[in-house]
Amino acid sequence: MVFDHALIDSHCHLDPNNFGEGPAPVLARARKSGVSAFVCIGVGGLAEARFASALAEQERDVVATVGVHPHDAAQNDPELEVALTTLAASERVVALGEIGLDYHYDHSPRDTQKAVFRRYLQLARELRKPVVIHTRNAPSDTLEILESENARDVGGVIHCFSEDMAFARRALDLGFLLSFSGIVTFKSAEAIREVARWVSTDSYLIETDSPYLAPVPKRGKPNEPAFLLHTAAFVAELRGQSLAQVAAETTRNTQRLFGKQLVRD
Repeated sequence: MVFDHALIDSHCHLDPNNFGEGPAPVLARARKSGVSAFVCIGVGGLAEARFASALAEQERDVVATVGVHPHDAAQNDPELEVALTTLAASERVVALGEIGLDYHYDHSPRDTQKAVFRRYLQLARELRKPVVIHTRNAPSDTLEILESENARDVGGVIHCFSEDMAFARRALDLGFLLSFSGIVTFKSAEAIREVARWVSTDSYLIETDSPYLAPVPKRGKPNEPAFLLHTAAFVAELRGQSLAQVAAETTRNTQRLFGKQLVRD
């Protein structure tokens, strides 16, 4: 099947904890809807990181990331760091993440979150790989750490962008991209929509963050990569562009960020 809107889901969680049926049917439905590639996020523990890495080795249109989510920062230890470093060295693991700060849930102490965030930014610089950033209710600390750890050296993406224009400008100044999820379709998300309208053609991505944050009109259902089409179409309308234009721009930007490994020949 040929699409004029081949999309890339720049952030999805595909492990069995999220999709009990396994990744094969989830990927099949997404491919049928026009999603041509997937960035599978390996966080939640070492098992999830290994799953993402293995899936990327098996599927030509899947690449992986590995890291320690801020929720799990208290579980980080030297043994886990060694294991994740080994996984991250693979060509099919294209970034460190998602890493960052979450002051909404505070599942890990804030000082621990900050220390672990810094450690994996340092690791990304050692490995020369970009980073995928999770930030919630922590805009100032997130930006301060990105700036002080010279994150511009590797670049990356603010995943599931949910901040304001001021944050967006500082993130872009650091060379980061902004990724829009189903949140942009929510009625309460005008500040995010403002950024989505404004951001330049070479500075944004789209994602599902599946199985979370299903876009309108799929709200209330478990999200999956096949639903990326709804977010892409909404962003296209916001920007006064065609779906094909948004698909082309976000595909180009995602490939530039994560490299030639995104789709295997």
